[in-house]
Amino acid sequence: MDTFASIGDFIREKREAAEVSVRQLAKAAGVSNPYLSQIERGLRKPSAEVLQLLAKALSVSAETLYVRAGLLDEDSSRKFTAETIANDPELNDFQKSQLLALYSEFLITNNSKES
Repeated sequence: MDTFASIGDFIREKREAAEVSVRQLAKAAGVSNPYLSQIERGLRKPSAEVLQLLAKALSVSAETLYVRAGLLDEDSSRKFTAETIANDPELNDFQKSQLLALYSEFLITNNSKES
């Protein structure tokens, strides 16, 4: 499947699950309604900046959209997530270790479900 189409399908699925119209999501993300419609139909390639705006409006991680759009591979995304947690100055060492352990458990659980 074309990467553009798959990111568009994913955005549409998330938008529909949130029960938001194209117009409402476009407004929340600060992009035009026709542009968002073209992204959803796989006709336009969204930039990383637009993906970040859409991620925020959809309450999903930008990394998830980057991976779906082919801008970031899953392994890089996982490494980025772990590094972000490990380097967060707002978290103490115990909190970091707990978050990393939980994140690892989620990945293991998700991978076992896919098998």
